[in-house]
Amino acid sequence: MVGIETSDDAAIYRVTDDIAMIQTVDFFTPVVDDPYTFGQIAAANSLSDVYAMGGEPKVALNIVGFPNCLDPEILGEILRGGADKVKEAGAVLVGGHSVQDDEPKYGLSVSGFVHPDKIYRNYGCRPGDVLVLTKQIGSGIINTAVKAEMASEQAKTEAVKVMSSLNKKAKEAAEGFPVNACTDITGFGLLGHCAEMAEASGVTLEIQAKRVPYMQEAVDYAKMGLIPAGAYKNREHCECMVDAERVDEFVTDLMYDPQTSGGLLFSLPKCYADEFMNGLKRAKLDTKVSVIGRVLEKEEKLIRLLP
Repeated sequence: MVGIETSDDAAIYRVTDDIAMIQTVDFFTPVVDDPYTFGQIAAANSLSDVYAMGGEPKVALNIVGFPNCLDPEILGEILRGGADKVKEAGAVLVGGHSVQDDEPKYGLSVSGFVHPDKIYRNYGCRPGDVLVLTKQIGSGIINTAVKAEMASEQAKTEAVKVMSSLNKKAKEAAEGFPVNACTDITGFGLLGHCAEMAEASGVTLEIQAKRVPYMQEAVDYAKMGLIPAGAYKNREHCECMVDAERVDEFVTDLMYDPQTSGGLLFSLPKCYADEFMNGLKRAKLDTKVSVIGRVLEKEEKLIRLLP
């Protein structure tokens, strides 16, 4: 039903008229120093693809790369963090595979299920839709500040909280609403994933920078030039698709910032916006939620970025 022909977050295979299987895999190197926290973040990131497709994760397998020179107890903590996050998602961890590697890597292969009529795709945005983002952005910039030993404890704490938070509550709050498109915001940054949605949907997305939720101090660090290399790569790829003449350079840096385990971006009819936001509020997410823009008829550029 969903395969490699689109840039969706996972593949989907129809099992019966009422059941479709979601399959996804993701892993990466540590973004924090604490092994347990790294395990939680990597697991949340892997599980997110299932939520982005409208499904529920059910079974997960560990994927591990680990150096022989490191204490095995570190690996044990990584796996414990991942296992706890899988349990929180209501899924079952049934094993996995490990290889010797020069640096630690961890993630999950995740299988989930969704009704074939309730699949979210990263295309289908319609003019007049509103765009709702369920997590604040800035994790790449915060992590860059951490490496430079310039990040405050408050900024580090918030970044960890956001990255390790499941998109489970946001997905559940969206059930019953006519979601036209959905994706999760990860390595391509907000603008990169918006460009994918806009191109696949044949529309232009208008993003209001002042309405985008940011992690604490991310704006200050962006102004200081603490920008990860991935943001420049995202800019290089997407700049030709984005009308950003009205905003400052640091704002576009934030928009191109690659996210780890970012939030869900929903496109749904404007008439449901208030009810949808109230539903997200009742769900008591651990993250900031905001209507960040709207869908327009297709223009010359895929993205119109406003102050």
